[in-house]
Amino acid sequence: MPHKTHSPRTTGRVTMPIQEGIDDQIRELVTALGADAVRNSDGTWLPEIASELVDRVYSTYFPARGDQDWALAHPDTLVNQYLMSARVTAMGQGPLTIDVLDGYFREQFVPCYERVERFWEVIDRTSGEVVAPSGWSVDESTGVLTIAEPTPWHEYTVGFLADQVWDTTQMYNYITNGWGETDPTRVKERPYDVRKNGVWEYAQQALREWLEAHPEVDVVRFTTFFYHFTIAFNTHGEEKFVDWFGYSASVSPEAIDAFEAEYGYALRAEDFIDAGYYNNPFRVPSPRFRDWISFQSRFVADKAKRLVDIAHEAGREAMMFLGDNWIGTEPFGEHFPSIGLDAVVGSAGSAATTRLIAEIPGVRYSEVRFLPYFFPDVFNHDGADPVGQANDSWLTSRRAIVRKPLDRMGYGGYVSLALEFPEFIDRITDICQEFRDIHEQSGGELPENAPFAVGILNAWGPLRSWQTHMVAHALWYKAAYSYVGVIEALAGLPFKVRFLSFDEVREQGVPEEVGVLINAGAAGTSYSGGEAWADGRLAEILREWVAAGHGLIGVGEPAAYDKGGSFIQLSDVLGVDRERQLTLNTDRYPTLVEGHVITADLKRASAFDDGEGAGGDVYTVSERTQVLSYDDGTVKIAANEFGAGRAVYFSGLPYSFTNSRTLQRALYWAAGREDLLSRWFTTHPATEVAWYPGRRKMLVTNNAYEAVTTTVLGDGREWQLTLEPMGSAWVDVD
Repeated sequence: MPHKTHSPRTTGRVTMPIQEGIDDQIRELVTALGADAVRNSDGTWLPEIASELVDRVYSTYFPARGDQDWALAHPDTLVNQYLMSARVTAMGQGPLTIDVLDGYFREQFVPCYERVERFWEVIDRTSGEVVAPSGWSVDESTGVLTIAEPTPWHEYTVGFLADQVWDTTQMYNYITNGWGETDPTRVKERPYDVRKNGVWEYAQQALREWLEAHPEVDVVRFTTFFYHFTIAFNTHGEEKFVDWFGYSASVSPEAIDAFEAEYGYALRAEDFIDAGYYNNPFRVPSPRFRDWISFQSRFVADKAKRLVDIAHEAGREAMMFLGDNWIGTEPFGEHFPSIGLDAVVGSAGSAATTRLIAEIPGVRYSEVRFLPYFFPDVFNHDGADPVGQANDSWLTSRRAIVRKPLDRMGYGGYVSLALEFPEFIDRITDICQEFRDIHEQSGGELPENAPFAVGILNAWGPLRSWQTHMVAHALWYKAAYSYVGVIEALAGLPFKVRFLSFDEVREQGVPEEVGVLINAGAAGTSYSGGEAWADGRLAEILREWVAAGHGLIGVGEPAAYDKGGSFIQLSDVLGVDRERQLTLNTDRYPTLVEGHVITADLKRASAFDDGEGAGGDVYTVSERTQVLSYDDGTVKIAANEFGAGRAVYFSGLPYSFTNSRTLQRALYWAAGREDLLSRWFTTHPATEVAWYPGRRKMLVTNNAYEAVTTTVLGDGREWQLTLEPMGSAWVDVD
């Protein structure tokens, strides 16, 4: 059974979903959870009793959708998205036809034929040449494009603008929740773009009228503003591709024309299509794409600020949901604070996403929504395990909340579904109390961190803080989990974390507070660096920095760029390189080092779980390299001294509590601070300790689903504790 908190029941800091028709049960649940705020969800409405129950009432608000009558009356205002057709091969002589929507969900998209010669682009992917508009034509009645004289046996694609005729989020909820079956009258909402004719004026007036019509609402929960992250569904109404950071749905002829007028150059379809990669965050961002991000972010911030001002003028708070239409409001971007939001709420998909929400600047408070959603896909099927999902969500997020508490928590969805599972209600009741305990016991003090900061080095830098290696909001991906484990571990470890870009380090050096840098990623990605290592300047700066007494940790294929006979450009610092079947004639004789402080929590050297690993054999480049884990012919962990500094290599680092502990040990060793292994440190890797010197208290948490016994080392004293499964304990030190 999960740990049951024994703290006195308190109230506050909790937002719960409500809906119409179950007033008595809602009252009981508000009391049980200690909720002080309630909210509706997409597809539910606030009951009349809402304002009687709690201090604050939230309501979702959609600036770019929701008024179907207005959308239908203004068909020229649809949101656009750039798509790429399927790749089609010219099988011989004669015209080649391409149905541009083949493979896409035709209820989501229709082709946009506005100035097709300007905004569509046909590319011969075999030669890389663009086919001139005079060489192709499109039948607007069918969406079929014809290339008159293709080169036989070459492959072709069409980059084209599409109109979104069904709002992405409403479509997802509609399909997931079976709204078409339960409510055949439910409309399929069309989105509208605030850059287009009359939309901005309408959006402002509609918000004013809505505020006047809903005096019971205290907090306007903008969900979110104008442009949805990139998502397209396939022929069968299933997700085809998803990019949490994607900007290809923020385009329109109006926006592209405005960009050209401001920047002095014209963007192409390929600038968004990016050969079918759609500028996903694993790609090294081009200067043109960076310009587009800045351009759209300034526009969105300006318009969002006006909507926030309207809410404030009506005496309401303004909250943004970090999701759905959040493109252009990246919370660590330079323009975000200017919006003037009171709060941000986001979903806790992992410790990293929870830490992301907690550290958003420029808002008065932050709120996290725990999983699961109270949706039928969780609560209405055989084998449903909402308690298990609640435990998973809390256990992963708690680590981050301890290090940087969020102000509030909550859940979302149809509360009537959750009420059918009493054991689930019992569990989230305990979670709500444990969340409040962290605030009350700490007294608002943050736990002590290590005396040095950790820097994460990649192409994105601070813009994508706590968001590396993510595809769709912390969903698991085989090729990414070996790397995202780094920030997942750091989210709950006692370190201040800085996210640094290659350009920043090249131009300004490494910030003084950073004691250890981490570069983690696969070769060619924005996270490893690709071309950033081409001219040697970055490698030169980091060699000098490490040699001066600092630490470097590389994961997977760090600093990977084929140059000068090395694949890892910092192989001399890290002590390893990767074999790509070009130097098989060279013999190597690695020697395994036993008993190193980094691997002290591994039962045996081969027990280290590197996930998918580096994708090839990793070997040592000098005899001074210490091999700490070696298995199946490849180095998995290595340690190396370089000048007065130190470096550690991991072939991969998926998150587990053992890997998190191993990373913590590696950071201390790389910084030359092994003494920290006996100061506010626990002996069992499933446990973590947070020390609050001003309160003279510590919080010890158990990240395992079984009971564990651990010893806390701190202040020259020891405490032995036995913690229940997922349990925690506050200890007064004096």
